[in-house]
Amino acid sequence: MINLFQHLRNESVEAPLIQLLESVINASKEIAFRVRQGALAGVLGSTQDQNIQGETQKNLDVISNQLLKDLLLACPQVRALASEEEDTVVAGNANGEFIIAFDPLDGSSNIDINGQIGTIFSIYRAQENIAANDEAQFRQKGEQQVCAGYILYGPSTLLVITTGKGTHAFTLDATQGTFLLTANNINIPADTKEFAINMSNQRFWSDNMRRYLNDLVLGESGPRGKNFNMRWNAAMVGDVHRIISRGGIFLYPSDNRNPKQPAKLRLLYEANPMALLLENAGGKAWNENQRILEIEPRELHERVAVILGSANEVQICLKYITAEH
Repeated sequence: MINLFQHLRNESVEAPLIQLLESVINASKEIAFRVRQGALAGVLGSTQDQNIQGETQKNLDVISNQLLKDLLLACPQVRALASEEEDTVVAGNANGEFIIAFDPLDGSSNIDINGQIGTIFSIYRAQENIAANDEAQFRQKGEQQVCAGYILYGPSTLLVITTGKGTHAFTLDATQGTFLLTANNINIPADTKEFAINMSNQRFWSDNMRRYLNDLVLGESGPRGKNFNMRWNAAMVGDVHRIISRGGIFLYPSDNRNPKQPAKLRLLYEANPMALLLENAGGKAWNENQRILEIEPRELHERVAVILGSANEVQICLKYITAEH
């Protein structure tokens, strides 16, 4: 079987980017080991701190973030990094060619119950006339990403990655410590009968979004004429991986709970990398009125609504939420 770095060289990925990805991979293997050890490694439970998002940090959040920071800052190709767990941009090598944003451990609420969690990352070229520690480095549209991916820490450790030439999956061979290609040029089915959404928030959604979900729930007796199953992992990385594996639609719509925070998911750390992976596998990824990869970022921790997955179902959902009644 072909390993990750052989695959990247076959795709003619430039050596500096491969060097950066090697740092990500080395960090992910360390995180995977600690995840497997769980309580034996003393990584469960919460700290007394909150991150910039106002969320209580888990011990494994902090450990994962530090592992990634240390290895990435030691990589000469990294000019700057941004993390969901950091208040501001962290400067790296002033001559580095790339910047990287990451969610060190998506799905933190699943840590203590041995549920699905993962690392999400997004890589861009550094902008020459902007200081390494300036968050303007990261004000690039998602379509400017040179690479995106996630590592899913499940029964097996999986890497799903794109450099713009298809989306591919690699499985960690723990005996050799290498990621081996196990799914090449993934193609997401255009139609689906599965949806993923946190239904407990429905009272906060728009009327059109509720109408779309109600019609899914009505199944074959409703206007859609077929039965849908709901899936929800409480970890975007797990729900997106299921969609990449067999199709589906994932929704985290805007809501009216807090006018200052109308959406939940972060553009830089979650929406953009997942959108690039989905589009390179034939899927679609939108907020409620725009393709996610075309959004012009305004701030480091910006949040956006997310609708992504099987192309035809995303299109149907968009028709519902933009309809006039």
